[in-house]
Amino acid sequence: MTETSNDLQAAAVLTSAQRLDVLRALVSDMDEPDGDFSDIAHIAASLFGAPVALVTLIDAQDQWFKAAVGTDETQAPAAQSFCIHTIARPEGEALVVGDATADPRFSDQARVVGAPFLRFYAGVPLVIDEQPVGTICVFDVKPRADVAPELLVQLQRLSRMAATLFKLKHDARQRALKEAVLSRDERRHAMALDAANVGSWLWDIRTGMVSCNQAMLSMFGMPPARSVQAKDVFAAIHPEDRISALSKLRSAMSQGEEYNGHFRVAATGRWLLGRGRVHERDATGKPAVFLGINIDVTEEQKTTQRTRLLLRELNHRVKNTLAMLQSLARQTLRQTSDPQEFMTAFAGRLQAISEAHGLLSDHEWGEIRLSTLLAKQLGPHVRDYQKQIEIHKDEISLGPDQAVGLGLVLHELATNAAKYGALSVSGGKIVLTARGVEEEGRRVLHLTWTEVGGPPVDEPARRGFGSILIERSLDKVMGSSVKVEYLPAGLTAIVRLPL
Repeated sequence: MTETSNDLQAAAVLTSAQRLDVLRALVSDMDEPDGDFSDIAHIAASLFGAPVALVTLIDAQDQWFKAAVGTDETQAPAAQSFCIHTIARPEGEALVVGDATADPRFSDQARVVGAPFLRFYAGVPLVIDEQPVGTICVFDVKPRADVAPELLVQLQRLSRMAATLFKLKHDARQRALKEAVLSRDERRHAMALDAANVGSWLWDIRTGMVSCNQAMLSMFGMPPARSVQAKDVFAAIHPEDRISALSKLRSAMSQGEEYNGHFRVAATGRWLLGRGRVHERDATGKPAVFLGINIDVTEEQKTTQRTRLLLRELNHRVKNTLAMLQSLARQTLRQTSDPQEFMTAFAGRLQAISEAHGLLSDHEWGEIRLSTLLAKQLGPHVRDYQKQIEIHKDEISLGPDQAVGLGLVLHELATNAAKYGALSVSGGKIVLTARGVEEEGRRVLHLTWTEVGGPPVDEPARRGFGSILIERSLDKVMGSSVKVEYLPAGLTAIVRLPL
């Protein structure tokens, strides 16, 4: 084979895409010497009695010395190296150059004609995944006539050792990267669980130990620890919930289903949601490891219980309201035979009840402020609330029965005032005084309605339904009373309402 064809073959191997892909995938730090290959270089030098030995990797431009004996250099141009001809050898054959000055491929190279005046070379390809990515080689500054075949065999063995070591180091790096990613994911997952206050746990059924995070321990009122006994975790469940929780857990384990249970913690009374499933089984199919989480659902349980109470309260109120509406309808019909007059009167009273119900619903059927109820019931009957309604009051909160009953009273008083009393003229107004006082150990509302600036008032010859309704609207509140006085200067109503 001619010198030109040798050079062309070496150049083709040097730039082979397949070879370079294997090389780059295998080693990310070719320019860094690696002490793990030093022993191989020293053995090669010792075998040949050579002053220089190298373990090299060769990319498209450079030859990198991963380990070297007899030189401090770590790199050389690939195109001017002996080793590109070595990696071009067929079947991984060794390349031996007895005297470089007599070989036209190397005779004019700088390191042959100048220091260190290299003469002898022996090298074998370093083959990985069927691609020659580097060499194991030795140099001498003295020419050699021949080389014992056994030495070349030993050099090839060293090459295979180096190839195996490169692969092992590559695999170790890949494992380390995967472990780093896994560790990072685990840390991220742990941080996410802690941030979301989710307790995570792993129960080794064989040993009875539970490994868990701090959120889990906090939920069960346990001190910080890496692991706890499963029996201690079960003992922390509220006695009233323990049997049910353990029964669901055993059922999930035996039937291969997901565990899903609610229970309280005895020490704190907080509600927890438990979820999990068997993570590992032994050779006989018995559960070996159970993986699960716990979430604090105390607020959700409180909301559910509050909703149930609210629904019960609402059901009770609806029944009472329907009974009240039936009574209102009957009493209103008795007072008038005119359908239009009936609809007007009944609709107003229905609206008064609706306004009170709306306020109570907004406050989840708890308590509402008297000032809010006054504004709702009186607002529709006045032109200027600030000028026509004068209020002197304490801070008073009303329960559902008080709010609905008082709302009807206020509606009837305001309707009457708008038709016949102080609110029927521009200069009239209502003066309201509301005080909360203590009577026999309980708080009582004393409310006075006084109309001023309106037309002269005469006491009616007979009581209409409105008057009756004013007096009877608070019947559901024990100890309440409403007294209406028709004074010449204006109507006055005095309300006594236990709170």
